[in-house]
Amino acid sequence: MMRRLLKPFWVLLAVIFLIEAWLWDHLEPIVERIVALIPLRAFKRWLSDRVDTLSPAMTLIVFAVPVIPLFPLKLVGLWLLAHEYWVSAAVVIVFGKLVGVGVTAFIFDVTRSKLLQMAWFKTIYEFIMAMRAKAAALVQPIKQRIREILRGDGDGWSSRTLRLIARFRKSVREAR
Repeated sequence: MMRRLLKPFWVLLAVIFLIEAWLWDHLEPIVERIVALIPLRAFKRWLSDRVDTLSPAMTLIVFAVPVIPLFPLKLVGLWLLAHEYWVSAAVVIVFGKLVGVGVTAFIFDVTRSKLLQMAWFKTIYEFIMAMRAKAAALVQPIKQRIREILRGDGDGWSSRTLRLIARFRKSVREAR
C-alpha cells in the first residue's frame, strides 16, 4: 500500500532527475559551440593541460570552484521571487540553472578522468549513472504512452481526437 502511494513521488523525482540529465547532455554541445565561437577551445586545452598536472583532490577544487560565482545569481532570483517579480525571477533562476549546468558539464568534461581516480568519487559517479538508468526505466512507459497519444495510436478519446485533428489538418493542406 505504502509503495503504491509513493510511486507518484518516485516518478516525479525520476522526471526531475531526467530533466537535469537532459539539460546536462544538451547543454554540453551548446557550450562546445560557444567554445568554438570564442577562444574557449584554447582555454579548454590550457585547462586540460593544467588539470593533468594536478592531483585528483586538487582537480576536485577545479571542478567545484566555477559554480561558486553563480550563487549570487540564485540569490538575486530568490530576492526577485520575494518581491513578486515572477517573470524576472523565473528568467534569472532558469538562466542561472542553464549556465550552471553548462559550466559544470564543461568543467566535468575536462576533469572527469582525474576525478574518477578517487574511489569515493567514482562510487558516487557510478551510483548517479545507475540512478539515471533507473529513472529512465521508470519514466519510459510514461514517455511511450505520451508518444502514443501524440501519434494518435490507441483507442482512448485523446487518440481519437488527435487522429481527427490530423485528418482535419491534412484536408486543409490538400484544399490549398
